[in-house]
Amino acid sequence: MSTVAAYAAPAAKAPLERTTIERREVGEHDVLIDIRFAGICHSDIHQAREGWGEAIFPMVPGHEIAGVVSEVGPGVTRFAVGDRVGVGCMVDSCRECDNCRAGREQYCAAGMTGTYNAVGRDGEPTYGGYAQGIVVDENYVLRIPDGLSLDVAAPLLCAGITTYSPLKRWGAGPGSRVAVVGMGGLGHMAVKIAHALGAEVTVLSQSLRKREDGLRLGADHYRATSDPKTFEELRGSFDLMVSTVSAPLDLDAYLSLLGTEGTLVNVGAPEEPVSLNLFSLIGGGRSLAGSQIGGIAETQEMLDFCAAHGIGAEIELIAAAEINEAYERVLDSDVRYRFVIDTATI
Repeated sequence: MSTVAAYAAPAAKAPLERTTIERREVGEHDVLIDIRFAGICHSDIHQAREGWGEAIFPMVPGHEIAGVVSEVGPGVTRFAVGDRVGVGCMVDSCRECDNCRAGREQYCAAGMTGTYNAVGRDGEPTYGGYAQGIVVDENYVLRIPDGLSLDVAAPLLCAGITTYSPLKRWGAGPGSRVAVVGMGGLGHMAVKIAHALGAEVTVLSQSLRKREDGLRLGADHYRATSDPKTFEELRGSFDLMVSTVSAPLDLDAYLSLLGTEGTLVNVGAPEEPVSLNLFSLIGGGRSLAGSQIGGIAETQEMLDFCAAHGIGAEIELIAAAEINEAYERVLDSDVRYRFVIDTATI
């Protein structure tokens, strides 16, 4: 075992505080990573405050991890000391089910092992990236291309893949009309990626407060959902909508914005149930879908794509002592667009 400094929530809804945690010894196929940066995802807040159900405490959140390899196990073939690497939302899966064999480890039939707030296959709780080091099996580690700075790459390990995967799966590209619902940590990445894929991109946000940013990041249009005219004028306008918000939406109103056989994909996960009139789907042959991060191979594909197109997250770099303040600011939508912790300050 080794001991590293970390920030943890000692109990549900409790402020995070500095502590130390134990990491396992580097095994045959393990990689020890010196964490340099860790993004703050809204998922961290949902889980630290038990918004998505009962959680495991103490909890060290963080599944947007970027760092440098400092040690490798004797059987490691993919990485070497000094490599720039990342870790996303999972650190293991069964590796045997149909989904794992197909590269969809996020949908592992036995359940993927989350980077934090989970129990590993060794029976021990997992602790995430708000720490100065982590040990991960090489099969769940990603290579960060040289064209990406580690600080702006960290959020790609969740926000990047969470938006890239549905955009690719549902055909965002030249000639497609894509709407991004929400202009936050996920939404701003969806705008950048959809634009780079060649789609015509519209942001649907509550207000026009971030309009200049949206257009700068690649949106062709920016509309306020607080204006009733938006839903009248854009009816039937989109082939694909990606909802990144974690608040419940009027799904019937948003589905009306899809053209025939269009799809609304949810990647934001509200804590409350939502309602739906099925005629909103039946009438236009529309689809309502969900998407959860991406597999390891697709995540590497996303990182390579972002490096090739010069895409990184828009970040606000903070010291570890500012984590609790950052949580409140995320809830107030007061961040443009991702907080990233400089883990040297832990």
